Amino acid sequence: MPQFLIKGMKVKEVQNISTQLVNELEEIIGCPRDYFRIECVDSTVIKDGNIVSGCPMVQVNWFDRGQEIQDKVAVCITDNIKRAGYEQVEIFFILLERNKYYEDGLHL
Repeated sequence: MPQFLIKGMKVKEVQNISTQLVNELEEIIGCPRDYFRIECVDSTVIKDGNIVSGCPMVQVNWFDRGQEIQDKVAVCITDNIKRAGYEQVEIFFILLERNKYYEDGLHL
């Protein structure tokens, strides 16, 4: 765990950046690569009744790792998505509490 939910990108684009992204995140966060989960979430942005393109939005669900690590992760995600051709990226972090996170029925 951490989990990255990415909206506003095509599956192929997420696939193309996923290996490099995890390589960099593994270094920054210091957890094994099999802990990472990246999901490409299909979404449609609607404005005034019209379907419009939006910038990628990334939701990061994880246990708190401090502001410095969080800032580095945000830059890493932003840089990788911008290299895929996007001009703007929005990222937000949701902090999970260990006693409220369960794996196979047991909290960590």
